[in-house]
Amino acid sequence: MNAPITTGRVVVGVDGSAASIDAVGWASRYVALTGARLEALTTWDVPGAHGFDLGYGFETTQVDWEATACEIQKNALDQALPGDLKGLVRTVVQGHPAEMLVAAAEGADLLVVGSRGHGGFAGMLLGSVSSHVVAHASCAVVVVRHIRDHARHASETTGRAQDITSVGTAGTAPDVELQP
Repeated sequence: MNAPITTGRVVVGVDGSAASIDAVGWASRYVALTGARLEALTTWDVPGAHGFDLGYGFETTQVDWEATACEIQKNALDQALPGDLKGLVRTVVQGHPAEMLVAAAEGADLLVVGSRGHGGFAGMLLGSVSSHVVAHASCAVVVVRHIRDHARHASETTGRAQDITSVGTAGTAPDVELQP
């Protein structure tokens, strides 16, 4: 195996969606090739209806939003990574995902996100968070799209990302080509 090409920081957004799990897999392979440090970022916030009874006996104040976000991150990383990734930094913060990812990517070499999280419309190629980070991040951005095609099921179960929707910003791109 060749020596790492570069060192630095890679930030990956983790929201528990299939696309973010694929993004974690892609980012983990990238850092294995480059020697960079991987930082997994999950965000949480109190919904706008906080303190209201949403019906069925459920009130938003009964939820520990931060603990829920930590559990989502743990489950997603456990699913995406084959084992413990040396040097993995896990961060859970309160705030809007797009804003927190752009801030976390300051000084990073690369930001990796899934193409779509849990919100929005199913037909959209990019979600609002991935669109925002591509437009505003100060570093190169990789947007990984989750493909549900049954023909690719075998590669999905290995945690491999199947498609890269967008690479880089302002003409920049990673120096390493990763094969699906």
